[in-house]
Amino acid sequence: MKTEVEVLVIGAGQAGLAVGYYLQQHGISYHIIGKEKRIGDVWRNRYDSLTLFTPRAYSSLPGLKLAGDPNGYATKDEIADYLQAYADYHTLSVQLDTEVVSLRQTGGQYAVHTNQGDILAHQVIVATGPFQKPFIPEFAQGLSDKVYQIHTAEYINPSQLQDGSVLVVGGGNSGAQIAVELCEDREVYLSVGHRMKFLPLQLGNRSIFWWFDKLGIYRASIETKRGQWVRRQSDPIFGKELKKLITNSKVKIKAKASSVEHQTFTFADGSHVEVQNVIWATGFHPDYSWVDIPGVLDRNGRPLHERGVSPMEGLYFLGLPWQYRRSSALIGGVGMDAEYLIHRIRGIAN
Repeated sequence: MKTEVEVLVIGAGQAGLAVGYYLQQHGISYHIIGKEKRIGDVWRNRYDSLTLFTPRAYSSLPGLKLAGDPNGYATKDEIADYLQAYADYHTLSVQLDTEVVSLRQTGGQYAVHTNQGDILAHQVIVATGPFQKPFIPEFAQGLSDKVYQIHTAEYINPSQLQDGSVLVVGGGNSGAQIAVELCEDREVYLSVGHRMKFLPLQLGNRSIFWWFDKLGIYRASIETKRGQWVRRQSDPIFGKELKKLITNSKVKIKAKASSVEHQTFTFADGSHVEVQNVIWATGFHPDYSWVDIPGVLDRNGRPLHERGVSPMEGLYFLGLPWQYRRSSALIGGVGMDAEYLIHRIRGIAN
């Protein structure tokens, strides 16, 4: 099978759907492809207790509000169902169960080889998002087979773990949520490599994101001093539940994990802990190994771009952390970046 489109969008998550909406609004021929079985599976397959820290008022894509209390916080299944409903509502052109094998440039077009056949496109938007290849430190190879280990990408709920204590490695919001969940009936350690900052979800009966918006932080771009300052800060933990558990010693904080031998972890401060379970909340690596076009990725394999516009004409990226704003990789912020790319795409398509 070989098809040809004006704009091919690779990725059927929030970024791909948002830009698909704008492409459709402007009458530009497009097609979205995604490797999932169902729209929203990226969210649907994450851990059971996952809840957004952005309220519903800041968790919608352009053209359709997320239903429910605007001041409440959506679950991961709610977001998954919303993305499916969004695609249906706007009758977006989406082809699922389609994984890209390679992206090349040929004869002034882009040739995309997939497991479902080849696609030729005049322009391509790579909207695969920031969560691609789970990262686990190399020293994890020293871990005994007696210790159960899992990355947050595969973690679903506590029933996966064996009896005994657990070490959560990584102090982001996912690691924080999981540590809170696990400490109900077992000893929990949380290893972090930086000083943790906690922000309340609500401040004066308003969401903290409402305040971010009013203060210009939520939409601050990388071109402003405010945005540059925010970008230098480590991400805060939203909500105070973990802080209370740390104060009550229900969750024990450890320094950055530096090595492991058998069942014993050693930390940057020289302390040791022996555990029966490890959850790696250590984030993800970008994986653009299928992009076979010189000059579009840096030496670390990350996209070279300016506001999502690649050095290669007709190639764009969307949904990257800090693509232009603090909110670029959030559901409520990706639409602004998508709309910007449409202006660039229209200049070529029309």
